[in-house]
Amino acid sequence: MTQPLRSKHLQKINPQSTDTEMMDLLQRETFGYFLKEVNGHTGLIADKSQPGSPSSIAAVGMGLSCYIVGIERGYISRDEAIKRTLTVLKFFHTSHQGIEVDATGYKGFYYHFLDMQTGKRALNSELSTIDTAILLAGVLTARNYFSGENKSETEIRSIADELYARVDWKWALNGRDSVAHGWKPESGFLRFRWDEKYSEAHIMYILALGSPTFPINPSIYKKWISTFEFKKLYGIEHIYAGPLFIHQMSHIWLDFNGIGDELNKKIGVDYFENSRRATLVQQRYAIENPLGFAHYGENCWGFTASDGPGPSKRIVNGVPRKFFDYRARGIPFGPDDGTIAPWAVAASLPFAPEVVLRTIRHAIERHDFEKHGKYGFDASFNPTFPVKDTHQSVWFSPWKFGLNQGPIILMIENYKSGLIWNQMKKSHPIIKGLRLASFTGGWLNAKSS
Repeated sequence: MTQPLRSKHLQKINPQSTDTEMMDLLQRETFGYFLKEVNGHTGLIADKSQPGSPSSIAAVGMGLSCYIVGIERGYISRDEAIKRTLTVLKFFHTSHQGIEVDATGYKGFYYHFLDMQTGKRALNSELSTIDTAILLAGVLTARNYFSGENKSETEIRSIADELYARVDWKWALNGRDSVAHGWKPESGFLRFRWDEKYSEAHIMYILALGSPTFPINPSIYKKWISTFEFKKLYGIEHIYAGPLFIHQMSHIWLDFNGIGDELNKKIGVDYFENSRRATLVQQRYAIENPLGFAHYGENCWGFTASDGPGPSKRIVNGVPRKFFDYRARGIPFGPDDGTIAPWAVAASLPFAPEVVLRTIRHAIERHDFEKHGKYGFDASFNPTFPVKDTHQSVWFSPWKFGLNQGPIILMIENYKSGLIWNQMKKSHPIIKGLRLASFTGGWLNAKSS
């Protein structure tokens, strides 16, 4: 098995290196997370690199998709990827589903966080609908990629189909016309729902519409998109959401370029173009820098869900500042505390390469030089936060996160080859879900019914 590079190259990339060489190295180093932060018995992938971290089921979904990239790029052998994929699929397939507080899941859904060793519910977490959807996106990616007739690949497809089919999306509605965020055995359904404003829920709703067993009514999707806000910021009109990950998450698996639903047709902007505009708005905000944070600019931006140096209140150069810990940062309405997430920039590569490539190079050359560890980019950094450590002048997150690492690898690959998108274009449930959501045009029209 080919191992990812362990090197200091990202600390100071060769100025003569091409963009392709830069992307290849970043993708390869980042892949190391999904090789190392894994439990060999369960196949579960850690939420973050902090020792003792539980697994995040969304990180598992990312990892299943990343293994496919690893095969194609020579980071991992096909046999090893199949072994890892089967291990985690078998775990989910046989793990306990029930109302017990320490079960792994219920009604086909899984708890947001699971113990890495036992696979049981961790951190008193919720049975998460969106995180289950991200897990399933990875499951279906593997299902479509491993098309061989040998025993192992046949088993991958069989288990994947069963995992998807047993998810009871109708139950998750809880008698209403939107999917609940989650459920807890102690208290029932959470009060929050995927029922208003643009969010990362496209992948979830498409999977729920395409379900072979418990599909939801298309009217639920149409009601959701009717709540989206179309704003003009810095002269750019787009469907608004502040954190950049919202404009990226579903796009990891769904190629929205050239296809549109009823809302897209009404406003004349598909979701791919919308994500390009949202990326440009982030850059414009950093150039404007209304709150006067350090280092913001044309090639230094990226505001999303990320780790931060707080919670803390400090006076910085005479200005009172409030710093947050892990928070969904967004612009232009906040929260913004000076924290920048380079991974979020990389995940916008397919949408706006003309600004993303420059920003990635800047991050590597200027901001990743003080404390570069394994697995590529540091998750986030904050040049405004006062650091007492004499060895570095900028705060860096001490951990790497699976939900950051995955989008780097997968969106670089979609930019290069469309690999992950192309796997999902072969998925009958995805095509069915998109059509029930009223999507037409582009590659979708070319698919047979």
